[in-house]
Amino acid sequence: MVQEKTEANMPKEEIIGYHKGSINTLVAERNELLRLVQITENLLKAHVAELEKLGVKLQPDSSAQKQANSA
Repeated sequence: MVQEKTEANMPKEEIIGYHKGSINTLVAERNELLRLVQITENLLKAHVAELEKLGVKLQPDSSAQKQANSA
């Protein structure tokens, strides 16, 4: 609501630039987050593989199983 009043006083090109800049920033942040998730997933898989080599059997986490089933 406050933003609408502020944008009303700004030139259209400036408003467009503001929103494009915001989108670029958010896309970069999303990409970084996805990169971190991939690294975490790879590390988890590596630890699970090593435990399986040692004969340890892991049971799937019930909350993770519920999320996988609902997706």
